[in-house]
Amino acid sequence: MTYAFTFEDIRRRPVAIIGAGTLGRRIALMFASRGGEARIHDPNADQARAAVRYVTDALPDLLARRGSGEAGTATAHDSLSSTLDGAWLVVEAVPERLDIKIPLWGRIDAVAPSDTIFVTNSSSYASRLMNENIRDKSRFCNLHFYMPPTANAADVMSDGETAREIVDTLLTVLPEFDVHPFEARRESTGFIFNRVWAAIKRESLAVVAEGVARPEDVDGMFRLNWHMPVGPFQMMDSVGLDVVLDIEDHYAAENPHPPEGPRRLLHEYVDAGKLGVKTGEGFYAYPPTAAP
Repeated sequence: MTYAFTFEDIRRRPVAIIGAGTLGRRIALMFASRGGEARIHDPNADQARAAVRYVTDALPDLLARRGSGEAGTATAHDSLSSTLDGAWLVVEAVPERLDIKIPLWGRIDAVAPSDTIFVTNSSSYASRLMNENIRDKSRFCNLHFYMPPTANAADVMSDGETAREIVDTLLTVLPEFDVHPFEARRESTGFIFNRVWAAIKRESLAVVAEGVARPEDVDGMFRLNWHMPVGPFQMMDSVGLDVVLDIEDHYAAENPHPPEGPRRLLHEYVDAGKLGVKTGEGFYAYPPTAAP
């Protein structure tokens, strides 16, 4: 079986996205921007339909700003088999929990076409940790997106057995969708950029947890000093504070002496249901129109 594809090989084949949350729908948007179909599956059918509406509404503006591409379609599917039918790529973007990801990959493996490339969008887990139910482990790797369509870098990382042609295919084909991959050349929790971001995020949380500053102070200094449009707390609100906490818990499990303040602060918000943009309030309050 070959997993070596050119863009021409796959341009009319669908991409399957499993998980319709903040990132899943944004990933679908990118894959709908070159004339193809992005198929979305989520256990919550309303979430999947909301993701389709997001892609449909955002796609014209994306293409206008980019100045290239072709409007494709996004569709919601109730079953994994219909979502995966004919797909050249399946992107898993479900919550950052191995007890969800591992059995899901077994179900995907059972119904996917034999030449479909498997990738997980996990923010912190190596694909090696969730491949036990995948028969051909050479077809699987990490492909970690950030926050498209504005932050379009992506990490590619082998599961230890990934076929070289899969990595090469992703490095070659993804830029056609304005997704720009960088290869992590050895296994790394947090890949490349997220390892750097983890340190910034943790210290930002720490200075607020210790009462040194407020979220708006940290963000304001980032915007002024580094000319960034948003600061760390605004970024965390966009990702979702529950997701940020899951990632921090994973890092803490690998580090025997993590600082407690950052995770304690996150717990206060998550336990209160304040998850960021998607719930209308996190470190900041957001009007209903701000939800992705």
